[in-house]
Amino acid sequence: MFFVWNIFRRGKTGKKDVMDFEMHLEDNIFSLHDEIKNGTYRHSPYTYFEVFDTKKRDVYKAEVRDRIIHQIIYDFLLACFDPVFITDSYASRTDKGQYKAVGAFRYFIKLASRTQQGCYILKCDVRKYFDNVDHTILLDMIKEKVTCGKILDIVRRIVASYHSPTSLQKGIPLGNITSQVFANMYLNTLDHYIKKELRCRFYVRYNDDFIIVFESNKHIITIRDSIVCFVKRNLLLDIPIEKTSIRKISWGVDFLGSVVLLKAVLLRDKIKNKIYARINRGNRHSYLSLLKHCNAYHLKTKILAMEKIYKI
Repeated sequence: MFFVWNIFRRGKTGKKDVMDFEMHLEDNIFSLHDEIKNGTYRHSPYTYFEVFDTKKRDVYKAEVRDRIIHQIIYDFLLACFDPVFITDSYASRTDKGQYKAVGAFRYFIKLASRTQQGCYILKCDVRKYFDNVDHTILLDMIKEKVTCGKILDIVRRIVASYHSPTSLQKGIPLGNITSQVFANMYLNTLDHYIKKELRCRFYVRYNDDFIIVFESNKHIITIRDSIVCFVKRNLLLDIPIEKTSIRKISWGVDFLGSVVLLKAVLLRDKIKNKIYARINRGNRHSYLSLLKHCNAYHLKTKILAMEKIYKI
């Protein structure tokens, strides 16, 4: 458990709750170990706060002792389930991530584009995904791979520690590291359905955002309707038709903060404006690193010019 603590504390050593826990580290770790061993572990209540990014997000923060358990369960479940995830599921996995998802999308566009007009893109988004993950379905998926009673009991306590405002049996909280692996596990069934049953070669998913690349517009509506029915019937999720879009790649496709075209990746205007508003001496290198993943020569030039003029 001390090994897990060293993993957990990375980048958090200046946080007050982490420092308080570390002041009596051995006592706290051994106490937590005894609770797990004796089956007396209970999850503590969450601290709620709001984050305003592109939209308001409700975040629930667990206590340090619970987050250490989350880290253990996350590592265990990821080791169990990662081998059965498809290659093109990119969220919260080693050597994956947002930029590689966009890169895979661009690669599929090139494969599917036989003419100057390019190809067609079906983009879907699940309505309030994290708040609508069904606890019973999620636990049934975990039971298929995990047979240890003690581990299942801890997983049940983590799942039951949060519920959405609309249902006591649904929801996983933004803020838990376990929610990342739960989210991937829950939609893994959809991934395999799209790849194996619907036979869609060019498919990319990042959390609940996913896209399918088609060489023509034939069968797109049929496949979209099949996906909507599948998630409603098997996962109790909703993909409203108005939250789906069918576009030619020549029109540009908004995906994971970028506008992807046949031969370019552009930043959204909202992100450009946010960079201008927030850039300073401490974050300028991060923003310049971000721009390496898109075609933003003029924006990069402006940032470098701002460095010279304002000495940011």
